[in-house]
Amino acid sequence: MRAIQVSRFGGPEVLEPCEVPEPKPGADEVLIDVAFADIIFVETQIRSGWGREFFKMEPPYVPGFGVGGTVRAVGQGVDPGWVGRRVIANTEQHGGYAERAVVSVRKMVAVPDGLELRDATALRSDGPTALGLMEKAAIRPGQWVLVTAAAGGMGVLLVQLSHAAGARVIGAARGERKLELLRQLGAAVVVDYSQPGWAQRVLEATDGRGADVVFDGAGGELGQAAFGATAQGGQFSAHGAPAGGFTQIDTAEAERRHIAVRGIQQVQFPLPERQRLTEQTLALAVAGKLRPVIGQTFPLEKAGDAHAALTSRGVTGRTLLLL
Repeated sequence: MRAIQVSRFGGPEVLEPCEVPEPKPGADEVLIDVAFADIIFVETQIRSGWGREFFKMEPPYVPGFGVGGTVRAVGQGVDPGWVGRRVIANTEQHGGYAERAVVSVRKMVAVPDGLELRDATALRSDGPTALGLMEKAAIRPGQWVLVTAAAGGMGVLLVQLSHAAGARVIGAARGERKLELLRQLGAAVVVDYSQPGWAQRVLEATDGRGADVVFDGAGGELGQAAFGATAQGGQFSAHGAPAGGFTQIDTAEAERRHIAVRGIQQVQFPLPERQRLTEQTLALAVAGKLRPVIGQTFPLEKAGDAHAALTSRGVTGRTLLLL
């Protein structure tokens, strides 16, 4: 079957089309005919050789954390009623960039009627995380919420969910095209963080007080600036790292300003919780209360181009591979 392999650690050019043996489902597993592979930013980092203490893949390997498709076959112990059903699934950090993938039956969710499979796939990774962040933040109507990397896959969901909760949303992104998207999604204020002094504009918008809740999907220096624009007694969630690692917070300053800080550990949900959040995400999408933004798609053979687009920071929303 067709697949993409990382032949060696390196740039996008190491993603090479190839033929690999078709996998077979074992006990408590299913075989999925993949229609869409969801690309997340960390896959580009792993491909480059980053994070080897956390991610144990060694070339050659087929990348891909998650897919959407139709169940083709089931292994021992799995209800045969799954065959033919549309699902989204976690592929255990590899194996998604291929025509077929084997996944644990415990790590897939049925796609409800009324929802396109591509939209469900685009929500697979970021939807449950965004909902989990919202539950922990417990946003109240009228609060100011700052979202960095707001035009990314999770950022667009946090903007929508915060707006629906009655917050006044400040969307921070790079470039007018992304800022216009954020306005359409309900952001009351948009700021371009490629421009100097952007954090000062956040303070001005909030009458000098700062944002009550900050969802930082950027990290690095951008996250540091966002922390400086967090209100006294506010909340700061450091869950993103594409701008240079997760934001490093001065704990003494956070205590002095009474800011509650959450890190990526707080969104590493146990499996039953993640399944609940995923099902809730899909239900919101069916009801028209949440929509993913699929900014770009690529055929499987162009996976290298997809990775290059992600690392260029020029993309909006989710990026999918089409099979």
